[in-house]
Amino acid sequence: MITPNPLIGTGLHALGGISASSCYLPSNKTQKWSWGTFWLVQASFAWILMPILFGMLTVPDFFSILGRAPLHAVVWAFFFGAVYGFGGLSFGLAIKHIGYSLTYTISIGISAVLGTLIPLMIFGGIDTYFFRPGGGIVLTGMIVSIAGVTLCGLAGFKKEKDIIAMQGGSTNFNMIKGMTLAIIGGVLSGIFNVSLEFGQPIADLAAQNGAGQFQGNAKMIVSTAGCFMVNLVWFVVAGIRQNTLKEFTLKSGLTIGELSRNTLWSAFAGLLWFGQFFFYGLGHVKMGHFQFASWVLHMSMLIFFSYIIGVIMKEWKSVSRKTYVTLVIALLVLVSSFVITAYGSILGEEIMKTAAR
Repeated sequence: MITPNPLIGTGLHALGGISASSCYLPSNKTQKWSWGTFWLVQASFAWILMPILFGMLTVPDFFSILGRAPLHAVVWAFFFGAVYGFGGLSFGLAIKHIGYSLTYTISIGISAVLGTLIPLMIFGGIDTYFFRPGGGIVLTGMIVSIAGVTLCGLAGFKKEKDIIAMQGGSTNFNMIKGMTLAIIGGVLSGIFNVSLEFGQPIADLAAQNGAGQFQGNAKMIVSTAGCFMVNLVWFVVAGIRQNTLKEFTLKSGLTIGELSRNTLWSAFAGLLWFGQFFFYGLGHVKMGHFQFASWVLHMSMLIFFSYIIGVIMKEWKSVSRKTYVTLVIALLVLVSSFVITAYGSILGEEIMKTAAR
């Protein structure tokens, strides 16, 4: 029996946000590797090796549960995971054009909204969840979160203008191309929560088999396998065309030490990516009757910490004071949304617990 605790759930979502917002940083440590080579290695760890390893460690009879899982749950979870895979491709490319923080704002902002609303429309509950005790407060927190994301986007646009003005119009910062890719990535990334919802019967089997709060690890591999398949095909074909697959071998001119370091940094990136949904699964089950708010809460945390990391990486060191103030206000609005959502969840959970006695 899992005891709901939205405060702990919020904290776990924060850990997931930290993990997700930092998962692409190790790419800066790889040497003489193209983006596609790095991506294939991190994807192998993030979407295949880590989900299997953690599934085996935390879910009793992991493979047996996958074998007994309802076919419709496996097929739809895999399919929507594959759709999410295209979102991951667009997301990674957008970072090259507009940086970490702005990519996270646009993509994850869209994902936060669609990833919350689409499952409610498909599986039902959009007309009841917000009317339960505390539901109105949670809805307010979600709206404030969207406002914070919008302000972060405004700060990003201001940042673009500052960079162009400083560099006299010559810059690698391409807002149009980056924003297009980020929007595509955001729309498709929101589908990942749909994939997880379709895979819930697999998690339910794991829960019945004693997986407890780790039940979400049973369904994760099905969703991420679909994502991996798309990325594998895309980057292998790209590697053949661009002749970059040799970067996996000594023929590329890299030493064994360099190959090993590149592989370890890419594996670390994959571990960080997996970590976001490992903590998401733990936080989700702790949200009790307010699990429907998990996605937007998790994504908002991700945006918040991506901007913190952007500041640490000095992405914002050359912006004007007005732009920086806009960023600070946006981050404060996001923090207030976390507090409001957590408070509504805790209050509602306590009221319903008292009513059930």
